[in-house]
Amino acid sequence: MMQRLQVPTSGTLATAKRTIAFLVCAFMPGCGASEKEPTPVVSVKVEPAQKGPIEQTVSAEGVVFPLQQAILSPKITSTIKRFLVQRGSRVKKGQLLAILENADLSGAAQQSKGEFEQAQAGYTTTTAASLPQEIQKAELDAAAAKANFDAQQKVYDSRKELFDQGAVPRRDLDSAQVSLAQARTQYEVAQRQLADLQRVGQKQSLKSAEGQLAAAKGKYLTAEAQLSYSEIRSPIDGVVTERPQYAGELATANQPILTVMDTSSLVVKAHVAQSDAAALKVGNSAQIEVPGGSDPVPARVSLVSPALDPGSTTVEVWVQSNKPNAALKPGMTAPLLMTARSAKDALTVPASAVYKNDDGSEYVVIATPDSHASIKTVQIGIRGKDRVQVTSGLNVGDKVVTSGGYALPDKTQVKIEAPASSDKEAASPQPNSSAPPEKD
Repeated sequence: MMQRLQVPTSGTLATAKRTIAFLVCAFMPGCGASEKEPTPVVSVKVEPAQKGPIEQTVSAEGVVFPLQQAILSPKITSTIKRFLVQRGSRVKKGQLLAILENADLSGAAQQSKGEFEQAQAGYTTTTAASLPQEIQKAELDAAAAKANFDAQQKVYDSRKELFDQGAVPRRDLDSAQVSLAQARTQYEVAQRQLADLQRVGQKQSLKSAEGQLAAAKGKYLTAEAQLSYSEIRSPIDGVVTERPQYAGELATANQPILTVMDTSSLVVKAHVAQSDAAALKVGNSAQIEVPGGSDPVPARVSLVSPALDPGSTTVEVWVQSNKPNAALKPGMTAPLLMTARSAKDALTVPASAVYKNDDGSEYVVIATPDSHASIKTVQIGIRGKDRVQVTSGLNVGDKVVTSGGYALPDKTQVKIEAPASSDKEAASPQPNSSAPPEKD
């Protein structure tokens, strides 16, 4: 079998010649003393600054919660008479979900209702019948006393005149005077009673009747409230997600027997770093990643907490979706991607091309048309995942050094390397008709 002869390439020959020349010069005194040191050339990779869309995003892991949730607990301890819903049942606000045993409460409510109606009737009688009759009687008594007083006054005046004429004895005048005094007293008493009844009696009678009515009404409302506690109703529209007990079991006061969730909208709550939260605001667009490979669910930032979480020193952020995917379930963990800022026609460069000075300013290195490095101080706007927006310091088409630019001095001569795809094409063997065929 014959082996192919390895012919050195032109690059290999050039390298060998330089090596031999260096060795010969190293052993010869004075060799190279008059030669000028070669200018260093640094190989770099570049990419032109270009315009296009860019987004500054914040990613986080959050927990899915329903928009509303109601954990229903009875206010009384009683046996569960029956449930009217099952897990997964859709319910409306105010719908009756369960009934507890309530025969005793129903009886107490009925009794209180009767007492309330009786108090109402008594109040009506007092205000419309009894009190006006008492006032009317007092008015009649006062009028009668006034008439009697006037009559006795006339009798006394007549006897006084006759006594002065000597027509009647002294005892008749004294008798008329006594009768007049009695009539005056009776008239004053009647007037006082009428005034008191009109001024105080009417007010106190009404107050007493009102107090009895209010007490009866309060007792009736209390009994009705106690009876209503035996009926468990939904305070929201939603779906029954939990029902830990069965009919016939004892429901304990303040212990949950039903859970209703409003899943028409879901909220994902996440904790993000302070620096990321500072860029977010209510209304920013967001996406909720759905486990299982489904398309992301569009959402909006609905809350950025104004205070730090004292335990983790992070900021709580809520992302809400009004059209959630059925695969999202409350309690699940879901990744979030929130867009803090965006621009459609921004001048951008790769994030790896931006460097920072000791004073905090930022710069990029560009390759000039004459193949030299030029340091440009720039202002950065939106910071995307792989690219950043340059708001000043660059022009469209500037060749920004993306590799080899770190700590590169200004005006250094550079050599632009070909892109990776071009390197691969150059490295791939090219067909050559003059090359001798391989033989086994």
